Order: sequence, then structure tokens, then C-alpha cells
Amino acid sequence: MNSKKILSQYIQNFVDLNEDEVNQFVSCFEEIKVKKRQFIVQPNFIAHHVHFVVKGAFRSYVVTDEGNDHTTSFAIENWWITDYNSFIYQQPATSFVIALEDSIILRVHYEKQKELKQVNHKFETFFRIIAERGLAFFQRRITHNITLSAERRYDQFMSKYSHIAQRLPQYALASFLGMTPEFLSKIRNNKVQKKS
Repeated sequence: MNSKKILSQYIQNFVDLNEDEVNQFVSCFEEIKVKKRQFIVQPNFIAHHVHFVVKGAFRSYVVTDEGNDHTTSFAIENWWITDYNSFIYQQPATSFVIALEDSIILRVHYEKQKELKQVNHKFETFFRIIAERGLAFFQRRITHNITLSAERRYDQFMSKYSHIAQRLPQYALASFLGMTPEFLSKIRNNKVQKKS
């Protein structure tokens, strides 16, 4: 199935579009092939696009002044990713977004997305729903990082996203969960021992 067909099926999970509307929507997206370890967003450059993942996996992260990196999000098939603060406000990005695998994305430019939202309320509704879902995800993540132990954070992630964990480097998952790779390894080993 081609990339734009995947996107057209995806959007119709959220809003009901006729064929002309689907064609108008997907025509604003550009397909890009991304190699493993290639950046699609980097700090100090404005994120002009939001990216829909057709195939592959991405990691978004920030780097502290001390040189430590902290994973802020992941994206796999049918997920969206960019530096949202940069994209929404058209200001320089503060995060990196890197491909974890050879990937295919569909990207829409900030101006094209704005235009889509103005010409059809269904497109605006779709982008609002995606933004709301993203906001809910980030709130859940912050709440879990504040209120749950490291082991519970790991359990929560695995119960919901075990299919993603297999595709992530251990250091990236550990960083996302707010722990060191060594501590994540210890949690995993303890779980294996409990099962035996």
C-alpha cells in the first residue's frame, strides 16, 4: 500500500471525508525516505514540518548542558513527530528527532497545515484531535514520572507499548523512563528471575 493511501485511511479513523477531501488533504504531504541515524529535526533550526510515520521508528530527545541526552518521545507507524514547540511557534527547535530504523515519513509544511485548517473544518478537527491525544500522552508521561516508581514506569510502558520496546535501543528506553540503562537492565533481570 502506498504512503498516501495509508495516511488517507488513518485520517478517516477520526473524521469522515469524501474522496475529494481525502485527495486535497494527502496532496499537501511530501513523502521522504529517511536512513537510520538520520536527523529530521535538530536544535537551532526551525521545525517547518510535522511528520507522519508510514514505516520505521523515531526518537525525539534533548541534550543537557552537561551532555546527557533525555528521550522525550518515540514515534512508530501511524504516529506523528516533530519538535512541537518549534513547529507551532516557528521558533528554533530545542530537540533532536532521529530515525532509529530506515523509515518512510509523510511530512506537511507549517504553512500547508495552516492552509488545510482554514479551508476545511474537518481538517482542523483532525489536527485538533491529534494535538489533544499528544497532549494527553505527555500529561500521562509527566504524571507517571512524578508519581510512579521506576519499576512501575517500566511495567506501565511494557503493558501498553511492549511491541515498541523491542525496536528501541536500551539506552533510549531507559532515558525515556527516567533511569540509567544499568537500572533498566536490573529491572528486566529481576523480572526474568521472578518468572523462572
